[in-house]
Formats: sequence, C-alpha cells, structure tokens
Amino acid sequence: MSPLLRRKSPEPADRTVTLVGKPGCHLCDEAREVLLRVTAELGATFEEKDITRDEELYRRYWEQIPVTLIDGRQHDFWRVDEKRLRKALGA
Repeated sequence: MSPLLRRKSPEPADRTVTLVGKPGCHLCDEAREVLLRVTAELGATFEEKDITRDEELYRRYWEQIPVTLIDGRQHDFWRVDEKRLRKALGA
C-alpha cells in the first residue's frame, strides 16, 4: 500500500479511554486502577461513565461491566489486560 494511503495511527495522547461501570463493583475498581495507571503513563484521556445513570449504556453493557472503550469503541470487558490495552493505544 502506498505510504500516502496509509492511515497514521493516533498517538496515545490523542486517545480517550472510557470505563463503563457502576458504584460498588469490585471488578470496576480493579479495572480503574489499571486504566488510570496506563492512561497517566501514556498521556491518554481517561473518563468514567456510570451505567446506572445512562439507560442506553445499561441496556448495552449491563452483563459485561466493567467495559473498556477506546475512542468510543468496545475494547474489553470484565477484566483489563494491561499489555493488550497498551498495544491498542499504540504504545
């Protein structure tokens, strides 16, 4: 493929990682620790969404929380694999 047609992968600092979870969820707490560590190290943006406050998220992800999204697309659920997350963020 021509170098002109290749898309350049976004830098980690241009990525947004979202944790979809709920209060009192121990798996969410574990996922949050990994996500905060990795996003802080790589400069990615971290945000969190509460499934109990969003009907659409609840319908979509209830049985999978915690869910990790990268730039709005589902990356992982239940557990966060740090090595896989770093690779997905381009590190």
